[in-house]
Amino acid sequence: MTHEIICAGFGGQGVMLIGQLIAYAGMVEGKNVSWVPSYGPEMRGGTANCSVVVSDEPVGSPVISEPNGVIAMNQPSLERFLPVVKPGGVLVYNSSLITMKETRDDLHIIAVPANELATELGNSKVSNLVALGAFLQKTNVVTADGIEKALEKVLPPHRHKLIPLNLEALRKGMALV
Repeated sequence: MTHEIICAGFGGQGVMLIGQLIAYAGMVEGKNVSWVPSYGPEMRGGTANCSVVVSDEPVGSPVISEPNGVIAMNQPSLERFLPVVKPGGVLVYNSSLITMKETRDDLHIIAVPANELATELGNSKVSNLVALGAFLQKTNVVTADGIEKALEKVLPPHRHKLIPLNLEALRKGMALV
């Protein structure tokens, strides 16, 4: 099985981290992976997205034109990537910031109030992990255990104290699906 995923949002929303976590968790679980970041010209507040491929087979190309999974954290990202998701694919979107104007009946669409749920947990910066949790619960691309191991690798040591909060946010997102 090959999962081609695009994670997209504003700079500062943690979309690169979502992609890195999926890729590292895939490696921990013995899968073939690629992760390719793409930034807009601004540092924070500009657009950012990354492409992640997780596969049981060797990854032929990291370029994704028709993903079978999208995590959209803001309106421009939803509008850009909704039309290209493969039929039967999964779209998780941050309903805290996105108003779904159009829809597709050939996708599994999951609205996640990521910002509100993250704020309930006491830190709005974990909204990305809430969205990731919902995506993982629906797709099983990697496991929560894989994400926990990935957090230890991806986060710098001085941020390891935030791992329990990140895992709580992941579980909160998983519980929505």
